[in-house]
Amino acid sequence: MVSLVVEQAAIAAPTIPGPLAVSPLYKAALPAGACDCHAHLFGPQQKYPYQANRSYTPPDASEASYRTLLRTLGFQRAVLVQPSVYGTDNSLMLDTLAGLPQNDDMQWRGVAVVDASVTDAELERMHALGIRGVRINLVFPGGITFDDVRSLANRLQGLGWHIQFLVDVSRFEHLVDRLSALPTPCVIDHMGHVSTAKGTQEAGFQGLLELMKAGNTWVKLTGPNRISTLDAAPFTDVDPFFEALVQQRADRCVFGTDWPHVQLSTSMPRDEDLVNEVLRLLPDPVLRQRILTDNPAQLYGF
Repeated sequence: MVSLVVEQAAIAAPTIPGPLAVSPLYKAALPAGACDCHAHLFGPQQKYPYQANRSYTPPDASEASYRTLLRTLGFQRAVLVQPSVYGTDNSLMLDTLAGLPQNDDMQWRGVAVVDASVTDAELERMHALGIRGVRINLVFPGGITFDDVRSLANRLQGLGWHIQFLVDVSRFEHLVDRLSALPTPCVIDHMGHVSTAKGTQEAGFQGLLELMKAGNTWVKLTGPNRISTLDAAPFTDVDPFFEALVQQRADRCVFGTDWPHVQLSTSMPRDEDLVNEVLRLLPDPVLRQRILTDNPAQLYGF
């Protein structure tokens, strides 16, 4: 009886809201093999507890709920990304990947968080389950540091993995030099996470374009709501940033919903609105095919 009380007390209430129910797209269908390259799973806390050093406590976000979103919007591939609240405990994501049915109508990959203590055997096990990269979070507490990832880079290169960064490029010193020195491909979240109020000429964003031009850096065209000064779609002030990235290297751009949209300073977006924003900005079906299907297939090995 005592242990039950202690276990219940350890369950923290959510400090952020959950996602909105998803509705079908109203403009156009996604191309075959379209991939949502950025989503997180959470809970239940009883089985997958959050680390103490975290900046938010999310409500549960299950694989079943996420699968409903994928089917409703028309995605056929998905990439799970380890969130900061779990630190280097990738158990939820790995258990999810390990438990997928053999005849699944979705294809899955993952991006983990590890530190220098991870063994080669564990990296190989992750690779067999579909992990294709390591994430470094320089925005929210709970992630690992740039120095940690740099020390792992050679091992990750041997697996053909990339390093994914959640970083505000306007606040990361020596962005071009530091990322260019890494032997692995780099992936930048949320279009660089720089506020649209700073404009596309902001030095960090220009550095991101320089990195893309060199060919070893990819960008996720995710989270327009995170960088916009507007509270709801259409996020027209994001258009110049989106267009600059695509014009620089359309073959280095991928898209993700960012479901279930944690740690927002704005209103909860509708996932169908976020997808329709991409379709609005990519009227060319060839570009849609490249960014939604072909590029993710190359980056994640579908």
